[in-house]
Amino acid sequence: MQQKPPTQAPQALSGVRVLDLSRVLAGPWCTQTLADLGADVIKIERPGTGDDTRAWGPPYLQDADGRDTTEAAYFLGANRNKRSLAVDLSKPEGQAIVRRLAGQVDVLVENFKVGDLARYGLDAQSLLAEHPGLVICSITGFGQTGPYAERAGYDYAVQGMGGLMSVTGERDDLPGGGPQKVGVAVADLFTGMYATVAILAALRHRDATGQGQVIDMALFDTQLAMLANLGSNYLCSGKAPGRMGNAHQNIVPYQVFEARDGHLILAVGNDRQFAKFCDIAGRPDWAADPRFATNAERVRHRATLVPLLEDAIRQRPRADWLAALEAAKVPCGSINAIGEALADPQAQARGSVVDMPHPLAPVLRLIASPMKLSATPVRYLHAPPLLGQHSDELLREAGFDVKEITDWRAAGVIA
Repeated sequence: MQQKPPTQAPQALSGVRVLDLSRVLAGPWCTQTLADLGADVIKIERPGTGDDTRAWGPPYLQDADGRDTTEAAYFLGANRNKRSLAVDLSKPEGQAIVRRLAGQVDVLVENFKVGDLARYGLDAQSLLAEHPGLVICSITGFGQTGPYAERAGYDYAVQGMGGLMSVTGERDDLPGGGPQKVGVAVADLFTGMYATVAILAALRHRDATGQGQVIDMALFDTQLAMLANLGSNYLCSGKAPGRMGNAHQNIVPYQVFEARDGHLILAVGNDRQFAKFCDIAGRPDWAADPRFATNAERVRHRATLVPLLEDAIRQRPRADWLAALEAAKVPCGSINAIGEALADPQAQARGSVVDMPHPLAPVLRLIASPMKLSATPVRYLHAPPLLGQHSDELLREAGFDVKEITDWRAAGVIA
């Protein structure tokens, strides 16, 4: 298990305060990243229900007796190191609370539909007029402009609309062919990470000039950007790449192969590595063959080469291949289930799972942040909060008195 860094260790974003009006995944992933780096994140939630993902189970966190709690694993995976304030934005008093908090933070993150926050006087134009140093990050499906601006945006739809599903899945001419989404909501996650980068850049600008700004993040924009080399392939050639299953569009051999007793990944990245593979396979003549000597020719002659490789790799056990390839520094790997991946010795050595105390369970296990900073390490200070767990604490910090808090709770403004 990952050891917690010393409590006295500084954090890169200590002193930065974030008001998080987002829910589900893209926004919470962004704010969790900021929180892991030391930002004080105030998560605004609806009384009674909270973030949608609190109900996205099973599975749920289990208590000491093995019974399901109300905390869905989905929510737990994207909301650590935050404090929860349950406040009803439909009520004028709730709007006033959030407006005051907006004047006490550095960053506001929201993923409301375009125009929705204007109903509450919490739109970017209104907030920046009152707090010109505020950094506001809006996350939507399609951005604040364009013909789709008012559409709701969901990861699944954006994976399809943004081209990702056209290059994900088995080839159409093979069994099981057809479009597939990625198993994880990557459009959401990538947007959350890009939003994090944009916020950090905006904070640096704010610190230098005193000027805040609005960041307009869209899942669709991000998905197009994440086409990366495949998008560039199309723009350079005018030819849309298709689905290749487990193969690579631009590199051969770079795919899954079946050994005698299981599957492995062979990821040859250059001609030197291919020659080493050929030696291990007992076929040095392949590396000398003009059809296969360079990657460009291997791509052109993929249909000839790959069946030869499949026949050769099928002759030996997977462990033999992996040991020989790793010794020769030819990129390769096993295909692990999630449990196997997290139990891998490398994952153990890197502290990829962290244990945290939780109010409803003795131990909450979470996948740790991948950010390893030597001077300002990630710290795990707060388990993902219960709904409204910190409402009183946060309102007192904001300057509200006990009577106001009591009255608001009685009126259903807060929970």
